[in-house]
Amino acid sequence: MKSKLLSWKYPCLLLFGIGTSNIGDWIYLIALNVMMLDITNSPLAVSGLYMIKPLAALCTNIWSGSLIDRMNKRKLMMVLDWMRAGVIACLPLFSSILIIYVLVFIISMASSMFRPVSMVYITKLIPTEKRKRFNSLRSLIDSGGFLLGPAAAGALFMVGTPAFAIYANAAALVVSGMVTLLMPNLDIKTEAKENKLSVNTIREDWKAVFRFSRANRYIITIYVLFSFLMVMAIMATAIDSLEVSFATKVIHLSESEYGFLVSVAGAGIMIGAVVNTLFAQKLSTNFLIGAGSVGVSLGYLLYACSSSFQTMGTGFFSLSFALAFASAGFQTFYQNSIPVDMMGRVGSIYGLLESLLIIMMTFLCGMSAHIFSIQGAVVGGSLIMLLSTIVLFLYTLKPAFYKISLVKKQGI
Repeated sequence: MKSKLLSWKYPCLLLFGIGTSNIGDWIYLIALNVMMLDITNSPLAVSGLYMIKPLAALCTNIWSGSLIDRMNKRKLMMVLDWMRAGVIACLPLFSSILIIYVLVFIISMASSMFRPVSMVYITKLIPTEKRKRFNSLRSLIDSGGFLLGPAAAGALFMVGTPAFAIYANAAALVVSGMVTLLMPNLDIKTEAKENKLSVNTIREDWKAVFRFSRANRYIITIYVLFSFLMVMAIMATAIDSLEVSFATKVIHLSESEYGFLVSVAGAGIMIGAVVNTLFAQKLSTNFLIGAGSVGVSLGYLLYACSSSFQTMGTGFFSLSFALAFASAGFQTFYQNSIPVDMMGRVGSIYGLLESLLIIMMTFLCGMSAHIFSIQGAVVGGSLIMLLSTIVLFLYTLKPAFYKISLVKKQGI
């Protein structure tokens, strides 16, 4: 029993760091929006903040995967956490929109790097047999951040200003970096020559990812269908960008009712994560990905076709409940299927394509709402999502899925 508890020492420490950072991210998001609105009194200036993240990813993911796979992961995570903390702490010192945008762009670049490097470190740290349980717990932590983050931001606004809340987020990132400092160093041996980047090195890394993709089409199909069409916001983000307008103008909800809907979504994620944590070991990864993804798209479709507060709430709860299962399943699949020595490059390069699609789909969905109607755009996007996830579900039923363990080394 004691040895079992000790084996979870570092995973629990890592979950604590992830939870602290996650709550801080919510505080940062809300506080930054409020601060920008106070400075400019322009909703357009606030909406510009949401375009910075995918643009930063476009500029970063071209080369960041090559850097991630060649650097010490623990040190890189600490540097990214503390760098973001330092830049975030500078935000309240400026009132120029241009300077704030530049600082947010730098923060977004660091964040786009942090996600793939943390995934590589987690994969190295967590043994294969514990990954499903860990990812279920992480989903629970993330859902807790979804609920506690906005509440913490509200509490900080009551006792201080948006600037105070931003400083609190910077402190949370400092704590996250300190937690990472306590984690084991899993990259003991790093060759100096491997850390040198060049245009030729990046070009060869892109070719390596394409070779891996061709040799493992089944894995990449699952990866693309899920990450592009579900969690990583190709259709979901495009739909979410119309969410407030749809709820208030089509369903005619008040602001307080819309706020309650967001709380319902948070409750759905939390309950789904708890159930998933309890039964994670009994549910196969293919079921978590396939059924969870279909559940999310059905929830979106119910929300899109809603004509009342009750059905809209049911749709919100359903999609967020299913999301907890789908997310944990996909993370487990990703960790078990992508070679850890090239995981940074795969995640970054496909993240680049994902960012392009986010921009394109958000624009197309917005144009559809302008040409047709908000509800038409939301229903159309939901139907496309449902068709995509049905294809994903059918793929997960293929016998090959059950035979995936560690991907065979291609000598890439």
